[in-house]
Amino acid sequence: MKKKLVILTGAGISAESGLATFRGMGGLWNGYKVTDVASPQGFRKNPELVLNFYNFRRKDAAKAQPNAAHHALLHLEEQYDTTIITQNVDDLHERAGSTKVLHLHGKLREARSTTASEQVFDINDRDINLGDLCPLGSQLRPNIVWFGEEVPLIPRAIDYCLTGDIFIVIGTSLAVYPAASLINYVPESSPKYVIDPNIPSIPSYIKNVYARSGKASQEVPILVAELLGRL
Repeated sequence: MKKKLVILTGAGISAESGLATFRGMGGLWNGYKVTDVASPQGFRKNPELVLNFYNFRRKDAAKAQPNAAHHALLHLEEQYDTTIITQNVDDLHERAGSTKVLHLHGKLREARSTTASEQVFDINDRDINLGDLCPLGSQLRPNIVWFGEEVPLIPRAIDYCLTGDIFIVIGTSLAVYPAASLINYVPESSPKYVIDPNIPSIPSYIKNVYARSGKASQEVPILVAELLGRL
């Protein structure tokens, strides 16, 4: 039986494919208030602004290509039961070939009803405009978890972490909850690798942490080779 390997990825891994992060210099929030473009209140106040913001992000993501880190993670499936839990809403992991990806915060290429959250539709790279309605007659919105909304997939993510034999954190500041709490559910004995140019603060009670400071595209292929016994 293959060991279970769980990977948590954040904006840092996509940044190397040219996608702006939220908080860095030149990030997506520059020029916007978070509440204006990524909250239910913002959508009620100015839905056109919010839709256009995500239409732009969708076009940007469509142009991006998976980088060396995305491609390297695919090879872990050769020897491990690999699950990627991502905070990212792009599909770069899937385009690199990874087969088990859990999108905690939703997907850019999906729309959902504003009144029936279970009504989700694949829109590929198309825009969502005012007047685009679900079959129930409600306005469509991006299938994105906004600030102040529940993260419905967090229980499933916790279940993966509880049985993880190896845990890898890539490109996240571990500052956004509840995703940041997932490392707490990994068994104490399981090794936990953290890769980022700026290693986030890890509580001292989290054991067996191995930090690697550097870009994901450089450090992830090295770690993958080690885990596969190729170094």
